[in-house]
Amino acid sequence: MQPRNMSMSGVVDLAAVKAAQEAKAKAEQARAEAARQGGGAVSGVSPSSLVIDVDEAGFEREVLQRSTEVPVVIDFWAEWCEPCKQLSPLLEGLAREYNGRFVLAKIDVDANQMLMQQFGVQGIPAVFAVVAGQALPLFQGAAPVEQIRQTLDQLIQVGEERFGLTGLAVDPDAQGEERQDAPVAEAPPGPYDALLEAAVQALDAGDFGGAVQAYRNVLNDDPGNTEAKLGLAQAELLRRVQGLDPQQVRKDAADRPTDVAAQIVAADLDLVGGHVEDAFGRLIDAVRRTAGEDRDAARVRLLELLEVVGSDDPRVTAARTQLARVLF
Repeated sequence: MQPRNMSMSGVVDLAAVKAAQEAKAKAEQARAEAARQGGGAVSGVSPSSLVIDVDEAGFEREVLQRSTEVPVVIDFWAEWCEPCKQLSPLLEGLAREYNGRFVLAKIDVDANQMLMQQFGVQGIPAVFAVVAGQALPLFQGAAPVEQIRQTLDQLIQVGEERFGLTGLAVDPDAQGEERQDAPVAEAPPGPYDALLEAAVQALDAGDFGGAVQAYRNVLNDDPGNTEAKLGLAQAELLRRVQGLDPQQVRKDAADRPTDVAAQIVAADLDLVGGHVEDAFGRLIDAVRRTAGEDRDAARVRLLELLEVVGSDDPRVTAARTQLARVLF
């Protein structure tokens, strides 16, 4: 078992696209049901369900699957770790205070060293989050409570705005997880559900052109649709690299370092292959070395790739800063 679709790996693939879209659809269904019941999410979990102990066997179910409904914060700890004894109770208290806006998963590193290695944990306590199947590091070591609150607020905002995760409703009278399997009434379909589903099906079938058109159809009527914007950027990238010979592309880029077109194609392959910083750095260098139409082409492609990765990724923030320095 291995954590999947982790944003820290930088891999852009169909599974990540689909995970985000499925998370969005689930959240919209929860919202519609909440509106009919007078507000709030609909999971109806018990307060004890907000803090859970997770091991390698349960990671898929307790973290990855749960993260399609609510952000999951992971606390890597150990019994012998003195700072952990200060941080863990603080995180548990915040989980109760935030009342379903996130779930805290506690992982004992001594008993789950494989998970520790897969997340690249260098020391404990270490805190990560998983949102819609994608993982990101939050902080390492003890931290002031106000700093932790700010980090959690940002995490919740990203989960809601980018993936539509509205959190879980907490029922103080519920015991354990007996209500987990309660049926949820189906929400009425949204105005663009059919088009967005058609785009997902096209992506699954490798019909990237069809996916591009489906997302554009949504954006023609609703230019601000976040899901369609993200899907379009990713579908266009996948369509561009389809059928390319990676070895030839990289040879062309190495042989012709001043050829902006060659660098742009290589940057696309870098990103799809998970080499996010290489893709950004390649295009920033092209912007730095060129002028006129070549410079503008490299700049535009960089902005497109930044959109694919997402504004919440720290590598995107760093790339925007570097681009600004080059341009101004």
